[in-house]
Amino acid sequence: MLSFDPKQISERQNYQLLIGTVIPRPIAFVTSIGEEGTINGAPFSYFNIISSNPPLISLAIQRKNGQLKDTANNIKRNKEFVVHIVDDENVKQINQTAASLPSNKSELDQANLTHVKSKEISTPGIKEAKVRFECTLEEALELGEEGSVGVDLLIGRIVQYHISEDIYQQNHRIDHNTLQAVSRLAGQNYAKIGPVFELERPE
Repeated sequence: MLSFDPKQISERQNYQLLIGTVIPRPIAFVTSIGEEGTINGAPFSYFNIISSNPPLISLAIQRKNGQLKDTANNIKRNKEFVVHIVDDENVKQINQTAASLPSNKSELDQANLTHVKSKEISTPGIKEAKVRFECTLEEALELGEEGSVGVDLLIGRIVQYHISEDIYQQNHRIDHNTLQAVSRLAGQNYAKIGPVFELERPE
């Protein structure tokens, strides 16, 4: 077994170890509104559930050279955003939104994604997703070392669920076979859900 001290290896090496081992990671496609009203869209795989009561999700957005990314800046300013689950049908379009564009250019236009109005917030979502969560910003944490902020940890409260009828089952259960969610691995690799098995939880 190899051992590494995070403080003795580079930021890139820490990154490689984490994205190669913490797999698969769900992908959030996040829409937010820029200062000029531009609809910003970007995918993030540092994303997960925090709690169901209240319904909270987490989104960690790494800074670049200490600078806020557009999504983090928009969310912290407007206190709202929409999270979409990336699936097999939209992943290629979503991948196009990862390109670096000026803040006044919409990634949604570049990827031919369709705006859809939200119910509880002003930020729109996209029609091409089978799942979207309208979120308000619950808390924003600036994390880093020695006075240097390296990541913005954003906690969102889900205020409205939008679930495609195709994946919805009785009693608010979701058919994962129909959803076909896509996950992130390391490098340029993605994964679909493979064989599924059950294990009984002990009493």
